[in-house]
Amino acid sequence: MNGFSTIFLIVNSSLLLGLPRKWAPLPLLIGSCYMTVGQGFDIGPFSFTVIRVLVLVGFIRIVVRGERLSGGINLIDSIVILWGLWGLFANLLHPHPSEFTLVYRIGMVYNVWGIYFLIRILCGTAEEVIGIIKLTAILLVPLALEMLNQKMTGSNSFSLLGGVSPHVTIRDGVLRAQGPFRHAILAGTVGATCFPLMIGIWSKARRFALLGAISCAIMVFTSASSGPIASLMAAIFALVLWKYRHLTSTLCWAAVFGYVFLEIVMNRPAYYIITYADLTGSSTGWHRARLIESAMSRLDEWWLAGTNYTRHWMPTGVSWSSNHADITNYYLSWGVKGGLLWMGLFIAILILSFIRVGRTIRMYNENGLAECFLVWCFGASLFAHAATSISVSYFDQSFLFIFLTIGVISSLYSTTLQANIVTSSKEQENAAITNASSAHTFPR
Repeated sequence: MNGFSTIFLIVNSSLLLGLPRKWAPLPLLIGSCYMTVGQGFDIGPFSFTVIRVLVLVGFIRIVVRGERLSGGINLIDSIVILWGLWGLFANLLHPHPSEFTLVYRIGMVYNVWGIYFLIRILCGTAEEVIGIIKLTAILLVPLALEMLNQKMTGSNSFSLLGGVSPHVTIRDGVLRAQGPFRHAILAGTVGATCFPLMIGIWSKARRFALLGAISCAIMVFTSASSGPIASLMAAIFALVLWKYRHLTSTLCWAAVFGYVFLEIVMNRPAYYIITYADLTGSSTGWHRARLIESAMSRLDEWWLAGTNYTRHWMPTGVSWSSNHADITNYYLSWGVKGGLLWMGLFIAILILSFIRVGRTIRMYNENGLAECFLVWCFGASLFAHAATSISVSYFDQSFLFIFLTIGVISSLYSTTLQANIVTSSKEQENAAITNASSAHTFPR
């Protein structure tokens, strides 16, 4: 780590330890938006990036202050825990287990558990969630401006921190800004998936919402990538569905039958439909579709506990490894690392999170709470993440945003459910007292 990064880490760690609960996620967001994964240090075989150190500091804060999970452990928490345990256990079943694969798995589980449970603990109410979105809106403004500068100058200022190139990537003559992230697609994806969150606070904090939405749009379009544009379209589609939310179940079944219909009428598997989603003139949709086909045809190689070799899956490989193809699919990336069960548990977390969005909205309606649309917007953000994961693998600090979204959804559900149980108990107690009083009242 250089001097600036060291000071940055010390300041953010101090803030994380000292800030009130409602501001506590701020250092995590700052670390993700303004620091590259190139800054960190090693302890033995373990690598600690800035985000990983902040996660550790966050748990120290929680232990010292005695903060707990809002509403207790719920089903999503349990599946997230099971997901991590399987990832570690799968190393024993791996075709070529080694210290490297175990350390790598520990790092991934640490990342996910750390961000998810910190957000679960630190964000317990709708007011705290609105505060987080306001902070995100402010933090995205300088990031969007820097990406706009990269688009115009072709130079990346974040390269001074290491981990990213000083020169902006050019594809087909178009500059693709990436900010502090390791790829332009990831930078644009962060903007696209944060967009619905900004819309979610429109009625509560319009200035913050407008500022954040504009910043998100700038991030998407300066990345000059089809993936983030498609993610933004998915997010907007989900937002529009708010008016037709009573048809959600019908639309899900329609999507299933539509996919089956495509399987029947198309010469290739239906997922090759993504090859037509070229929104910038330089999309690699064929690569994404072919990767899925190759993975499914070689299921025997990775289904149990993953595989260390995927180079033969695709015509081209990656510069950082002679053993692998470019796994541009977040679902398959978990399968390659930990087998079919690891991928399945991740998908289960997403599905259950969507279900929790619907149930939380119903509970909000029953209690007359006004934040139903805010909860829906988190569902829209998660929908954009889920759609993006078909063509993008989060391999830098951008992973924070998807697990932050899942953590908030899980937390809002638990706190609302707990409030309902308490209210119901009080109503039953009052009813019992009333009945008892009536039973002992005699006419004069």
